[in-house]
Amino acid sequence: MISTHSLSGILIILAVILTAGCGGGTSSNNATIDGPVGLTQDYAVAYVRRPIPETDTFDVRRVTDFTPGANLIYRDLASPSAAERNITATTLGSLGDVKDVETAFDGSKLIFSMRLPDIEDADPEDQPTWNIWEYDISLASLQRIIPTNITAEAGHDIAPHYLPDGRILFSSSRQQTSKGILLDDGKPQFSAENESLTEPAVVLHVMNADGSDIHQVSFNQSHDLDPIVLDNGKVVFSRWDNTGSVNAIHLYQMNPDGTELQLLYGANSHETGTEEATVQFLQPREMQDGKLLALIKPFTDNWLGGDMLAIDTINFVDNTQPLQTAAGIQTGPAQISLSNGEVHTDDSPSPAGRFSSVYPLWDNSNRALVSWSACRLNIQGTILPCTESNLTNPDAIEARPIYGIFLYDFSAGTQLPLLIPEEGIMYSDVAAAQTRPLPLFIPDKLPGAGLDLSLATLASGVLNIGSVYDIDGVFDDLGSTTTSLGQMLDPAQTPVNQRPARFLRVTKAVGIPDNETLDLSATAFGIGANVMRETVAYAAIEPDGSVRVQVPANVPLSISIVDQEGQRIGRRHDNWLQVKPGETLQCNGCHDASSELSHGRVDSFVKLNSGAPLDGYNFPNTTPTLFANLGETMAETHTRSITNDLIPSADILYTDIWNDPAQPGLKGNDIALRYADLATASPANAACEPWTAGCRMIINYETHIHPLWSRDRLANTCTNCHTTAANSRLPDAQLDLTDGASDQEADHFKAYRELLVDDNEQELAGGILQDKLVAGFDDTGNPIQVPVTVAPPMRINSARNSSRFFDLFRAGGSHTGRLDPAELRLLSEWLDLGGQYYNNPFDAP
Repeated sequence: MISTHSLSGILIILAVILTAGCGGGTSSNNATIDGPVGLTQDYAVAYVRRPIPETDTFDVRRVTDFTPGANLIYRDLASPSAAERNITATTLGSLGDVKDVETAFDGSKLIFSMRLPDIEDADPEDQPTWNIWEYDISLASLQRIIPTNITAEAGHDIAPHYLPDGRILFSSSRQQTSKGILLDDGKPQFSAENESLTEPAVVLHVMNADGSDIHQVSFNQSHDLDPIVLDNGKVVFSRWDNTGSVNAIHLYQMNPDGTELQLLYGANSHETGTEEATVQFLQPREMQDGKLLALIKPFTDNWLGGDMLAIDTINFVDNTQPLQTAAGIQTGPAQISLSNGEVHTDDSPSPAGRFSSVYPLWDNSNRALVSWSACRLNIQGTILPCTESNLTNPDAIEARPIYGIFLYDFSAGTQLPLLIPEEGIMYSDVAAAQTRPLPLFIPDKLPGAGLDLSLATLASGVLNIGSVYDIDGVFDDLGSTTTSLGQMLDPAQTPVNQRPARFLRVTKAVGIPDNETLDLSATAFGIGANVMRETVAYAAIEPDGSVRVQVPANVPLSISIVDQEGQRIGRRHDNWLQVKPGETLQCNGCHDASSELSHGRVDSFVKLNSGAPLDGYNFPNTTPTLFANLGETMAETHTRSITNDLIPSADILYTDIWNDPAQPGLKGNDIALRYADLATASPANAACEPWTAGCRMIINYETHIHPLWSRDRLANTCTNCHTTAANSRLPDAQLDLTDGASDQEADHFKAYRELLVDDNEQELAGGILQDKLVAGFDDTGNPIQVPVTVAPPMRINSARNSSRFFDLFRAGGSHTGRLDPAELRLLSEWLDLGGQYYNNPFDAP
């Protein structure tokens, strides 16, 4: 029996679709909709049929969630009258889940993600995972790509896509290569959680057609999703950047082997939704004209749908930012809605409905198969269409969607129903089994054939930055008074010791296991974000701002510019970089994080010209004499001529090789801030002496920072003065650095909290230490006694913003010389990394 509610919903949708009968009608998105009679296309289609969720709780960042009841359906013809073939019913019944349907380039096979039904009474870790399955259309055979259960269940595998050579590119939480590096680091193998700690991060992997040779090709700390191969052979995918101040899904591009990773589009185009709502770029597909078709949705609260855009990524890196090759020619916008009506991408009802999936056809017709739902409202229990009057009804709330499959003609503005929606059912993940030309095949680069063999042997790549003073193609003095790059590199105009950028700090992300692997308390991270970081290398920055340095391969890397004291200048790089073994990652310069410009594509800006005669220039004052080849930076000249200097260090080391020792006025002072000079424990592991790709500097507060305060410095021992002496003494500067648990957080030493967290000022009253109280008012204005807040001397994430502390130890400060330069460098590094309590989850109790 059909309820009145369900029947009314079905009738409403049919009324929308079949208005004006066979002559066609108009949908709520203003596209002309013809009736189903006569719609037959000469290609097969596949789609997923699933129950529609009762509530809108879907989050695009939750990619391994399981919703039972889905099946994959196949039709030999794209026609409402074509017979359906339920491909997965025998395997799943009504208790499994299917998504991410894709077809082979010749239309002969379907590939998709499938999750088998839950196992009754099994523990969560023993439940099935998402696996990649393939359906051979002509043979009507279904098989899992990875044949063995142990290998298949080693992680969640989703979003498969065929490569031109028949291999399969997919997203997976198995993190194959990263787990091997964990073993090298002395940690157990596990799949690291994403940076929001909600589920394992899924990143890109490649495997053979038979499921063999699984290897990881992207290294992100959050998700890399929905990879596709463009006609030019490049891979485009949606990357969730979720580090530092960034939390958004952009489009990225790389080669199928993971080399040449770069931002493709969208870092500063997220405020382009309805009424400037924040949207994410999802499910990219290439259209025949070279534009990318993508869905834009918010993270949550959009009933599984959004708007479909055509994006000109050939000429633009952002909606209003053309590439340098198109500057002055293309004005944008880069992204144009392909819907003929008003599709909302915020949490309000969408008058023209929403699109859940889009699959562009490659038949020169400018059409696509879409999963679309009309807009519906629930007004006091009755389902009604989103007319203008209904939308203004104060009792109206958005009703559940009702997604069907349609053939959408972008040129003609017509929308033909292939699958008429059904109440409570959602048709999604539609794909056409249509032949299209094979994309260009980009073979994997190999050591000795596209990748440097010697570097690959050392599990390393190279980071080559043109100039850190090149900020988005414009010279930036980074807080100095220098006016040009040519002036900056000339020691007669800018003495070496006055250059602001002295070193590059390279850090890596630390994977955090799930609670089943390690029950990690939130307090292990300290007072900042739930992240941990390790420093892996330091390299000197040359006078022209260039740096060329060996870095670990196959790990997510971040970089920061630091001064001669080892303190970061500006913000750290908030996007993870990666190099494959033997690869060189080339960057023109850096980026102003506060600007509204994107810089991640190599063709975003013109490279800054130093204005100095470096090309072919001999540096006669160097020892040994250096000769610059045409177009080289000083770092390229240096590391080509003295190859060992390509190797970084765990220490902050600088020796001026550019200026003649006989000209002391031009010669810069050498810098040596070494961990070996610490009287307390060094955070560097054995792989840092000498440096190798396994070098890790792990700073834990209790092990590496807290012992500084009690180190015997005779009369200058920190805890001589900064102590309460059993609550009978007022600590100097209201700062207690002695042992013992904090009264604010028992998992932390009180000294840690005193250094980093606001506290109450204290005073001695009758020989007892207590909070100082002054006259104040409560929330209602009544007079009360209130404590006095004392600001901490340090600030996490920035040693430079902790000048209240560091100024005490500089020349003229009250504590000059009481902490060694190596100790001050350690404190600066720890604060810049975030002031975490632990930077290794397995060191936490």
